[in-house]
Amino acid sequence: MLDAPWANPWFRRIGIAVSYGLLIVLARQVTISHFVLVAGIHLAVLLLFRYRDWPALIVGETFALLPTSIECVGQFGVAWAVIYAIPGLVAMAPFVYILRERWPVLASRGGLNMGALLGGALVLSFVMTACNLGTMLVMNLPPDYHMQVDKLITKWVLGNYLGILAVTPTTLFAYQLMSGARWRELGTRLLDNRAVLDSIFLVVPAILLLVWIGLESAGVRQIAQVAMFLPIVWLAMRHGWQGAAIGGTAASLAVMALMPATNDQQTMQAEAIVAFAISSMLLLGARIGALNHHAEQERMDVRTALALAQRNVHIGEMQLRTTSLALEQIRETVQASFSMMMARLRHLQPTIEDRSYHRQALVAQDQLFRLADSLYPVSWRERGLPAALREGAIPRALDETGVGYWCDLRGPLSRLSQTLHLAIYRLVVEVVADACAKRNLSEVVVRVRCGEKDGRRWALVSIIFRDKAETSSNVRWDELLPRVMRSASGMGWSGIRDRAMTFEGDAREHPIDHGRRVSLLLLDPITISGI
Repeated sequence: MLDAPWANPWFRRIGIAVSYGLLIVLARQVTISHFVLVAGIHLAVLLLFRYRDWPALIVGETFALLPTSIECVGQFGVAWAVIYAIPGLVAMAPFVYILRERWPVLASRGGLNMGALLGGALVLSFVMTACNLGTMLVMNLPPDYHMQVDKLITKWVLGNYLGILAVTPTTLFAYQLMSGARWRELGTRLLDNRAVLDSIFLVVPAILLLVWIGLESAGVRQIAQVAMFLPIVWLAMRHGWQGAAIGGTAASLAVMALMPATNDQQTMQAEAIVAFAISSMLLLGARIGALNHHAEQERMDVRTALALAQRNVHIGEMQLRTTSLALEQIRETVQASFSMMMARLRHLQPTIEDRSYHRQALVAQDQLFRLADSLYPVSWRERGLPAALREGAIPRALDETGVGYWCDLRGPLSRLSQTLHLAIYRLVVEVVADACAKRNLSEVVVRVRCGEKDGRRWALVSIIFRDKAETSSNVRWDELLPRVMRSASGMGWSGIRDRAMTFEGDAREHPIDHGRRVSLLLLDPITISGI
């Protein structure tokens, strides 16, 4: 299959030269001394194109300048024609090369080295002003023309600087927005960007309104021109340097649209204010963007840390499950070994009394079962969280020792992850163990509610402890406490809060009539890639 024409290096260079030459021809039609859009185009292409494409850009601009140079050689002289035909890229290229090598403007994806960009823009404004002044000095001027160097320098510096601010930041923003996108994705990326949408539907109508007001009344024209900085400030505060770039381009063009004459002094004053506003908002917007990026990175680090903690909790639960299964196997081995031993003893001594041996073996098996059940409930393995909360080791221990126990589960519990199920069970066990250690309860009510909000599933656990003196005095605490503490960590309230915070929640305790209520809020873990 034949390669695409653009894959040919020479075809690509010719295409760059022709396209850039046409762009320069069009830009020069709207370029004046105090609004030099060509300077912004120069800086943008020098920042974005590869070094090996710079000669094609220079050739393209040279051919764009030659017709004017040849046409005016008789009027302004040969020296002027030669200097005029030299593209501005030639003067700017060494400085941009140093800028790209020492202080890269495109420092990272989604951000700019705004200090380097604005500093380079100011330096290049003076460089291009010097080139323009040199061109004027070799020009054949009319005898009655008096060149006011100070005014010319002021206009050229302002024009080059404002031209760079009007073109380069917006071009860099568009480059970052469209980088790596296919042709079909360009429209989608534009419509999905909030800065672009706010600019199209909010800022552009506001600027058009100011332009209309300024055109309708000459008395408020300057006020309308100066007011153009307001959209820049609003967009910068809302969208960072990207908003300031788009607002600066729109405001600059609007100020020029209200210009009554080419060298209008009021327009240049408004341009100076807009240039100052764009520079300030670009710096402020870049800082806001950096702070937002830093805050987002911190949020991501917190999420990663939580994900790691939740994964470690899950790993610990799996280790407990493995240990519980191993104890179950040991219990079965003990039972089989006891049966085999008793069979051999009966063979040797048929009249042996084995009831005491049976009783000791059953006690050992029961202790192994309770230990395995406390580590990882058997009812959990068989029927999940509802069975563990209603029939597990803790409910059995409470019921068998005289403490009333009720459990109420509501909501789509099955939609919660297994990690959160385990967290709910462990927290209920910890809270109950902490309450039992105080020996002042007679009834326990566990309520679990779950749901989903803003894409996050949540669980609210409410544990109510009631203390009735006539009932709590009948509780067999000496039997209950060892059984409950065997299933808990014993870290108390601090451990309960730490585990709840691991799942982005909290634990609170509230007094009620004849008791207290503990509330636990937990969020389902977010799965993070690589964690």
